[in-house]
Amino acid sequence: LDDIVLEPLAKGYNKLPAPIRSGANNFTSNIGTLLSIPNNILQGNFKQLGHSLGSFALNTTVGFLGFLNPAEKIGLKPQKEDTGQTLGLYGVSSGCYFVLPVLGPTTVRDSIGMIADTFIDPFAHITIRENEILGASGNALDYYSLKATSAVDFRADNDKNLKSLEKNSIDFYSSIKSVYLQDRENKVRNSIENEDEWGNLDN
Repeated sequence: LDDIVLEPLAKGYNKLPAPIRSGANNFTSNIGTLLSIPNNILQGNFKQLGHSLGSFALNTTVGFLGFLNPAEKIGLKPQKEDTGQTLGLYGVSSGCYFVLPVLGPTTVRDSIGMIADTFIDPFAHITIRENEILGASGNALDYYSLKATSAVDFRADNDKNLKSLEKNSIDFYSSIKSVYLQDRENKVRNSIENEDEWGNLDN
């Protein structure tokens, strides 16, 4: 899938003018902020909740539906949070690592988190869930189109890094596994540190 679809799309995407790439990245990141909001609440991180709410509101209005990022210019920098990170904060271990078809690297915890994300993500609710409940047509396509665009954007941003990793790795699979697990562990650790910081302030 990567060789035939994602890599060629990423190369074509990288040839687009920088403002278009930046706008697409801002737009998908802005929608992605919606998932952070319920996870900020579940994690008890109200500072980040403020950043997420403020950033989404400002970018969606002043930033023309998120294609611009004025929130960053005034210091609002929401961290991306998902249910897998929230479960990690509550002490749920990652479990075994494996690779899902199409979706890519994950762990048992993150797979459960991905399923849970579709239930607590506000954007999923107004697309997938509304489609299931009301029998509406076309809404689910919006959700999957956004996910596909995010995947291409991510692949394009990391094209050089992936090529370098593949070229310099004795075992490319093991290298990807190591990078993924370290990245997820760092994100969970950041969530725990944020919680500790607020716990200290409360004390």
